[in-house]
Amino acid sequence: MSQADKPSPSTWPAAVFKAYDIRGTVPDELNASFARALGGALGRRAKAAGIAALVIGRDGRHSGPELAEALSAGVLEAGVDVIDIGQVPTPLVYFAAHTGGTGSGVAITGSHNPPRYNGFKMMLAGNTLYGEDIASLRSEMQAANPPATSPGRRQVQDILPDYIQRIVGDVRLARPLRIAVDCGNGVAGAVAPKLYRALGCEVVELFCEVDGSFPNHHPDPADPANLQDLIQAVQTQGCDVGLAFDGDGDRLGVVTRSGEIIWPDRQLMLFARDVLSRQPGATILFDVKCSRFVAQEIRAAGGQPLMWRTGHSLIKAKLQETGAPLAGEMSGHIFFKERWFGFDDGLYAGARLLEILSQVADPSAVLEALPQAVSTPELKLETAEGEQFALVQRLQEAGQFATATEIITIDGVRAEYSDGFGLARPSNTTPVVVLRFEADDEQALARIQDEFREQLLRFAPSAKLPF
Repeated sequence: MSQADKPSPSTWPAAVFKAYDIRGTVPDELNASFARALGGALGRRAKAAGIAALVIGRDGRHSGPELAEALSAGVLEAGVDVIDIGQVPTPLVYFAAHTGGTGSGVAITGSHNPPRYNGFKMMLAGNTLYGEDIASLRSEMQAANPPATSPGRRQVQDILPDYIQRIVGDVRLARPLRIAVDCGNGVAGAVAPKLYRALGCEVVELFCEVDGSFPNHHPDPADPANLQDLIQAVQTQGCDVGLAFDGDGDRLGVVTRSGEIIWPDRQLMLFARDVLSRQPGATILFDVKCSRFVAQEIRAAGGQPLMWRTGHSLIKAKLQETGAPLAGEMSGHIFFKERWFGFDDGLYAGARLLEILSQVADPSAVLEALPQAVSTPELKLETAEGEQFALVQRLQEAGQFATATEIITIDGVRAEYSDGFGLARPSNTTPVVVLRFEADDEQALARIQDEFREQLLRFAPSAKLPF
């Protein structure tokens, strides 16, 4: 594409440049022209930073091959090499970037979004791009830069054998487990069964054929409806446990033999106990949406709990800053720095879970014994574009939570009570205020919700509250 043919920056819709990634619909928002311009901008950033090569991988969406080809072309034109690892889960892009020494790569993925969506998760020199580093790409994509005098070279690489071997060489199961694995036709299906069989498991596969139209159910383990097939398989096939993955394999869902869903904050409690048995006193990170029991369990296991802002990029940055061996988010992103690289990887988290569970006679009993309270899922208060930030700021500055013992404002408003918590935080990706409530019993939950209801309606009288 000549410089004269390039669209103006306004052609690139600002809405696709999210807080943690680029994401939009294909082809109206994201297309080959967009991907090529993005590749050029990333390639120029890489070259300026002395980065010789970018790893590029894509999930199983139908638009992936075209976007990957165009993105690669832009990077090569900027004079930077491309390591093409093909169709892989997002964590394998991170793995290739770390083990290959570049620390830099792009995963082309729509994650758990509907089939029409796709996007780009990006890292340079070991740092995941987020915030202004992503927003500023929009103008850089239009910059009138001629192609490099010496274009980059493209190398095709199969990273899967190295990935599996690295995990099998470190994770040891005390006994074989029979597990059910539901990939929802996402790209994790190309890896998960192979990985867990290599660890010695007997695997019952559900929807592990990669199909970007997601013909069975959506690949999002955060929605209980998407876990019903897995629950049924675990119960009817005599499995020890069930694992589910989102569309690009960086989030893990877990179900037990009795059909109980073990949400990620409870998974984190188990992981924290395990890691702290080897690293006593270590700091364990978790996001503001997690249960109060996470901090309690970390302390009980001899660790230092540290609550942080929601967002995989923000958690990764804090992980680097603190040197913590483990972090987790309520959304299902789990980050192991102990024995691993510190990036979010649902497949690896599944392997570490199986290692722990293989040491007990009844894995479901161990999982179900993890503490939990009465709680809501994530509730979403819809607002006008941008209004979510203003509303939460008003709550931070003038909200009155009469019975709260502590107000935490690192990411929205989290009001702590002697018997629960309430949270209101602005989404960085969609125009909603995310709400979550937890309490010791239904009566306490209702009281906490009443306080939040009163304050939200005080600042937004016409709001249609989801609780």
